[in-house]
Amino acid sequence: MSSTSAADAKTWLPNDKWLLGVVLAVITFWLFAQTLLNVIPGISGQLGVEKTLANLSVSITSLFSGIFVVVAGGLADRLGRAKILYAGLWLSILGSLVIALTPEGLGSLTSGMLLGGRVIQGLSAACIMPASMALVKSFYEGKARQRALSFWSIGSWGGSGFCSLFGGLMATSFLGWRSIFWISIAVALLSLWLLKGTPESKAGSQEQRGFDWTGLAFFIIMLVSVNVYISQGPRIGWLGWIGLGLLAVFVASGLIFLWTEKHRRHPFVNLDLFSNRTFTGATLSNLLLNGAAGTLIVSLGLVQSAAGMTSLQSGLLTLGYLVAVLATIRVGEKLLQRFGPKKPMLWGTLITGSGILLCSMTFVYIEQYIVLSVIGFTLFGIGLGFTPRRPSMRRCPMCRTTRPEPPLASTRWLLRWATPSAWRFPRPCTWPGRRWTLS
Repeated sequence: MSSTSAADAKTWLPNDKWLLGVVLAVITFWLFAQTLLNVIPGISGQLGVEKTLANLSVSITSLFSGIFVVVAGGLADRLGRAKILYAGLWLSILGSLVIALTPEGLGSLTSGMLLGGRVIQGLSAACIMPASMALVKSFYEGKARQRALSFWSIGSWGGSGFCSLFGGLMATSFLGWRSIFWISIAVALLSLWLLKGTPESKAGSQEQRGFDWTGLAFFIIMLVSVNVYISQGPRIGWLGWIGLGLLAVFVASGLIFLWTEKHRRHPFVNLDLFSNRTFTGATLSNLLLNGAAGTLIVSLGLVQSAAGMTSLQSGLLTLGYLVAVLATIRVGEKLLQRFGPKKPMLWGTLITGSGILLCSMTFVYIEQYIVLSVIGFTLFGIGLGFTPRRPSMRRCPMCRTTRPEPPLASTRWLLRWATPSAWRFPRPCTWPGRRWTLS
């Protein structure tokens, strides 16, 4: 279990006010930062940035959060989880401020502030998510912990379900898209106030060990190279010398990363965990479900560019997603209690996969695709709601360690953000059916 450094930590009990502060911290990323998924196709022209760079500004937040989540989680264990949570909120405020103040049509200054703000938001998410989850697990037990985790999931999955609609609503209102990030600043400040007085929580006595900076460096090179190749492919050329060079860097850094992690005593990512089928299956399920979030920008960007929808109209397509995920989160909790984690995880993955299949049918007529996407997003939400937020690892022998936060937690967060959810593929050039072309 975790240990707390404050003298009153043993008697301190969190209340719903504190839990609300945690949920607000979580939605600074899942709701506000993720709104760019839907509004970037409409504001890229207003800001005067290329579409390839606009796509990169969407993916770079998830990329940096995935890269640095292990580092932030380790710092939270050593320095204190409340400190890292507060730091994440202040980073969220800074990132939102930079984006809100991004000027229009100033070339490199506009691009730099947009990308810089998104990077800071990614670092904020890397701090907030593992630290807030660890605090919930430290301060709650039994059914109270399951309830708290359900509310944490409402902030994450619910925020992701509402982000497209909320972003479209704000972008098309008289307040404009910048108001999204001003509101995010206000929410982060409110979260800081609600979390004030949280006793510090650190991991229990652990072996002092060095950090695998070499593994981290090659991991960063590997992910950045493939992300730039995917997001900038139309501009640099998929088979051009720059594109092929990025692929070569990706392959080389990936091989070096795997070799390094296999020969380190304390690796950045413990690859031996994947020798256990239970752990690998749970991680793969989580990876696929979170990677499916990458379909949002493809689908929403497509209907905006090809069908002429506004960001609000495209956001309305995801309304079923929001309703479904909020309605089934507690259902998923009951399914976990009754059937264990295996069956709900399988059901959730199959339902989510069916939803993504419907959203991928871009070869049909536009009117037909709108119907299919509404059904698909709804199934997507149901599947996510059914999927356990806290899968059991009791059958994973390597996860039974004396550490209060076993390595699987960091690996899960790492795979959640550093992989397909951060890969935003360029949109297709035409919409078959009505033959509408993208502008």
